[in-house]
Amino acid sequence: MADNKYTLDQRNFDIRSAGRDISRAVWRGVKFVLTVVSLTIVGYAVFALVYSTDEEKRLKSEILSYEEMYPSLPPKLSEIGSDLERLSRKDDIIYKDIFHSEPPADDPMSTLGIFFGSDSIPDSKLVFYTAAKADRLMAQAAEVDSLFRSIVGSLKSEGFVMPPMSLPLDSISYTQTGAGTGIKINPFYTTSAQHNGVDFIVAQGTPVRASGDGVVGSVQHSRKGDGNTVTIKHKGGYRTFYAHLQDIRVAPGQNVRKGAVIATAGMSGNSYAPHLHYEVRRDSLVVDPLGFIFASVSPEEYANMVYVARNTKQTMD
Repeated sequence: MADNKYTLDQRNFDIRSAGRDISRAVWRGVKFVLTVVSLTIVGYAVFALVYSTDEEKRLKSEILSYEEMYPSLPPKLSEIGSDLERLSRKDDIIYKDIFHSEPPADDPMSTLGIFFGSDSIPDSKLVFYTAAKADRLMAQAAEVDSLFRSIVGSLKSEGFVMPPMSLPLDSISYTQTGAGTGIKINPFYTTSAQHNGVDFIVAQGTPVRASGDGVVGSVQHSRKGDGNTVTIKHKGGYRTFYAHLQDIRVAPGQNVRKGAVIATAGMSGNSYAPHLHYEVRRDSLVVDPLGFIFASVSPEEYANMVYVARNTKQTMD
């Protein structure tokens, strides 16, 4: 029997049907929805506990295998760390024997702190030092600005020739930089001698690229001295020289473009280890090759390369 509800109309003193209560209907709907959602969640939880997919089974199996392997990992990690430390010490000893200088740090320039030991320096001295340092930096900035203006003026002038500015090797790091130009120790005669280029320590077979557009001037094959070499003539009187090559892939008189592979690195001639000896000359005048490659690397990398090249005392050839 229907549950009918009635109400009294106080104005007409008449009894009539009260109709549906909307709020009660809405509440019943909300309760129904909440009941369905709750039952769905409970059903899914029970299903997930009872039944596992193939992916879940695979992940559980991997987790169990990792739990079994983990107890043996810390001892192995400690052993590997000790081996790496021993290898690092041996590497430092070998570096000192070859180059007669301290091996480069992870970042050689990072150890050159301005305020090393500043805790023991009076504040007044730090203030004067900072002021003097700021004045010097401002003067240097003005000098650099003047140099940039001079460079821009040269670039705009007629007849300007861009020198060979690219690295002759791909992805070279400062840690692969050897001795630069200057008086260095020859590894074969253990005497001081003029070194006219920079050594880049790379594996045999590493591609060697032309550092600028030019014409191959000479190609030499030899088991002595500089070994297999290539000379490239560039505009503006520049010449680049590549020594101790393994395979040569160009011929005299051949036009080459910047970045073209001209040879592979090796240790032909008098070479202590596989490397590329790279020189730059202008009108027979020897110039520092590192002065031409700053655009090919980041400023931090370039600063470290210059630091290592200047402080490495022994050459590779």
